[in-house]
Amino acid sequence: MKTMDRRQLLALTAAVFAFASPGVFAQGIYPTQTLKIIVPFTPGTGMDTIARVVAPRLSERLGQSVVVQNQPGASGNIGAEAVAKSAPDGYTVLMGANTMLMASQMYKGVAFDPVKDFAPVSMAAYGSLMLVANPKTGIKSLPELVKQAQARPGSISFGSPGVGTPHHMAMELFKLESNTFMLHVPYRGSAGYTQDLLGGELNVGFLPVHIAQGFVKNGRLNALAVGSPKRHPVAPDVPTFDEVGVKRVDVDLWYAFFLPAKTPAAVVTRLNTEMAAILRQNDVKDILGKAGMDAVPSSPAELSAIVAKDHPRWGAVIRTKQISAD
Repeated sequence: MKTMDRRQLLALTAAVFAFASPGVFAQGIYPTQTLKIIVPFTPGTGMDTIARVVAPRLSERLGQSVVVQNQPGASGNIGAEAVAKSAPDGYTVLMGANTMLMASQMYKGVAFDPVKDFAPVSMAAYGSLMLVANPKTGIKSLPELVKQAQARPGSISFGSPGVGTPHHMAMELFKLESNTFMLHVPYRGSAGYTQDLLGGELNVGFLPVHIAQGFVKNGRLNALAVGSPKRHPVAPDVPTFDEVGVKRVDVDLWYAFFLPAKTPAAVVTRLNTEMAAILRQNDVKDILGKAGMDAVPSSPAELSAIVAKDHPRWGAVIRTKQISAD
């Protein structure tokens, strides 16, 4: 019995130490070294802009260096996987987006689970998309587009910066909810796609609302609907999909910070607190606003709920439309 008691005591001591160490580490010492924010896309993207705005301010608040590293590839899967497999110690942060939930389901052999392998920290910002039509089509409203697309399936073309991009996925969701068929023309990036949409080679497509509205104002595009739950302040006269009778087309882009799963709760809480404070700063709101994004922090639980809802939603679109990026 004495031998068993000693063994039990040693086991209990080890368990208590293992349990307590992360908390002590997080609350008493963290951070003691440089933090990395991994951006899984190239410089100049929305995610990169947010990360580079947040990094120096986070460094000042934490008292440690914060560097931004771009690790693009496979529509963001390479950078996301790197963070998912990194040590859960709070020193490797993912600047993620809802594109991660899409891309991870479009590629085969993805070695991470976007729901299970990350600890949500905070929402960072939202970006909205507007569905527009080239004036040459004569389409001036969403009901007109739906009517024409249903009457002549395949007669209308739409473009996107590439397969699996938010612009593409937004249109696929719209097609499902409106029971229409339109031809997809994927491009390699936004420049050529936008140019051909303005030139009339493409009939319709989604653009970021702050970009689309400029072309709407000068008459080069017709605004049909915004993909937000509410009308956007940049385009207050443009209705939502819901307002004009097409339900469940919420295609807002969102950007958020994540840590690897099993990161100590105290670390998650600390970073959430600091990032929320940064995202509420007026200068940060102004900078992101000019880039077409609305800075909106959240609690880890709120971000977790959004991920849990959006992952199956986009997965259903991908499976139904048999979309593959391989």
